[in-house]
Amino acid sequence: MASEIIPAVILARGLGKRMRRTDDSVTLAGEQSRIADTGVKALIPVGRPFLDYVLSALADAGFRRICLVVGPEHDAVRDYYTKKIPPQRFTLEFAIQEKPLGTADALLAAREFVEGSEFVVLNSDNYYPLEAYRALLELGRPGLVAFERETLVREGNIPAARVQQYAILRINAADELEAIVEKPDEATWATADPAGYVSMNIWRFGPSIFRACAAVKPSARGELELPEAVQLAITAFGERLKVIKMRSSVLDLSSRADIPAVAARLRNVEVRL
Repeated sequence: MASEIIPAVILARGLGKRMRRTDDSVTLAGEQSRIADTGVKALIPVGRPFLDYVLSALADAGFRRICLVVGPEHDAVRDYYTKKIPPQRFTLEFAIQEKPLGTADALLAAREFVEGSEFVVLNSDNYYPLEAYRALLELGRPGLVAFERETLVREGNIPAARVQQYAILRINAADELEAIVEKPDEATWATADPAGYVSMNIWRFGPSIFRACAAVKPSARGELELPEAVQLAITAFGERLKVIKMRSSVLDLSSRADIPAVAARLRNVEVRL
């Protein structure tokens, strides 16, 4: 499938609870602090709004159709990209997740946008390496990029304690995903390979994923979560996902403490929308 017709879906509906928390250990510029208070991580200025960098990287990789999943209250995001800085390198559409029920429900909101094709899904608060996007475009089948734990900590801005909250991946000899363990407990981490791989929620799916998203039950946190929908797709519906193993950093914009480090890493990155 040609890269020009594979759409990308960005999950940007989150409530930003961690970002809204006060943190006396970090001093932010006035506009950074103001937007952090709203929890809308996509618009936090790190030179430019963070989402500008994500969108520019997607365009650099070859994506030409992109959908943002947002909430009905996210007028500021829609106004920014439709009125202030309309993109020129790609078309940008919006899908509305009416209530913040979880990432699997958020993906369902974009079902009409993908029109039955394969598509890429990613978080709005992560800046992934360009090679991750290109690898998914070239994959030619459903799959995901898996990131080595040690590299995420050593080369990115993600502390080891946070990486331990990410989903552990069990990968078979054919480099296909056998299981994804969301929110692993301490016992699971104690037996995990330190050089193993975790999910950073960047996928290539076919339309069959929507069947799993519609069927998945609420998690222990009470949310309809995409990793659990993926597990359901594997075990109940026979989905096969190829794993692309990558030793690279990912920038994570989850909390106020992340903002200075992310801004420093993106300072010289060119943005073209």
